[in-house]
Amino acid sequence: MTNKTEIKLLLRKFVQNRCTPSEIEILVDYFKKTTSNDKFPTVEEVILLLDKIEEMDTPEVERIFNSIILAGKERDRHNLGLYQKRSSLIKYAAVIVILIGLSSLLYFQPEGNPNGDNNTENTRNAADNSNVPSESITLQLPNGQVKIISEDQDLEVRDQNGKVVGKQTGNQLVYDNGTAEEELSYNRLTVPFGKKFELFLSDGTRAYLNAGTSIKYPVKFLKGQDRLVFLTGEAFFEVAKDVEHPFIINADDLNIRVLGTKFNVSTYPEDTTADVVLVEGSVGLYDAGEEFGTETFLLKPGQKGSFDKIEGKLESETVSTGTYTSWIEGELVFRNMSFENILKKMERNYNVTIINRNQNLAKEKFNARFRNAPLETVLDYFKTTYKLDFEVRGNTITIY
Repeated sequence: MTNKTEIKLLLRKFVQNRCTPSEIEILVDYFKKTTSNDKFPTVEEVILLLDKIEEMDTPEVERIFNSIILAGKERDRHNLGLYQKRSSLIKYAAVIVILIGLSSLLYFQPEGNPNGDNNTENTRNAADNSNVPSESITLQLPNGQVKIISEDQDLEVRDQNGKVVGKQTGNQLVYDNGTAEEELSYNRLTVPFGKKFELFLSDGTRAYLNAGTSIKYPVKFLKGQDRLVFLTGEAFFEVAKDVEHPFIINADDLNIRVLGTKFNVSTYPEDTTADVVLVEGSVGLYDAGEEFGTETFLLKPGQKGSFDKIEGKLESETVSTGTYTSWIEGELVFRNMSFENILKKMERNYNVTIINRNQNLAKEKFNARFRNAPLETVLDYFKTTYKLDFEVRGNTITIY
């Protein structure tokens, strides 16, 4: 029987519009069997079913919902692979998406003053967030408003009282530690596929955000409280040292606790492991449902800790850290990496959809390194070196 961890992984894939028809059927079947009277589950039932549901913003939920409806209208039954069940499955799928969005609001929506930010030029109200382009870097404010961050323009981030708490210039967003913030309030920064961004938190911690990453963090860290942030995707952190206030990254079921150090975290929803690579300092890894203590899994510099999301197990190994941090400098590195994982990495880096028709290569492992290379260069490399063929149609690449 499918367990809760597997369901959570499928939900994360689903909200990214990446589930196969058979995976959607698994989700539908699970929710039908675990709720009363074979009806759609309520928000409360979903919360009880899952220990913790992936954070999702209202605009993203609405965007995915709309794309599912559009797909249902445009594709025939054969292409969807759902045959006579298509209509009912799309209806179930849409309900699941809405439930995830509603439950995320219950869990993660901080309070705020909806009138606190008067700069509405790039702001969308919750009801209109579906119009935010999926390729845009976005910043969600405590009151639920969403601002589009344009890398060729500057932006001031204001608190609920209208005071400037941060400034964005180019691909950097810097928060001010001198603000008089007395209550904990969160912003969420989302970087789409194909882009990278740099974030300076109020304590001076620096975070490089890779493509397809979302981070939720306090506008200002408060005295006497842990410095807690929530991460989905990949980021390299240079954490400002503060022995009195541990810095904790929640990566779904994994917590990463540090005082001041440099390390890389990769926790994409579609990956079965969350990886932490330590460059300097020390970090403690532990299950998000447990307390930090003497049994905490500790990493040393030059080690990679991997958390198996299915089994809930932690393992470590010695690695070359540069392989895992080179993306900051614009490098795309594949080291003993399976072809299916290479394709995932390429999709994130270049914001494309890749369909692999050559399943014989899915588990084959490859080595390659590229620096600031366009997509065509990478594709030509695999075509020449490994005798692959591919076809490009718009934003979709098919490999034969």
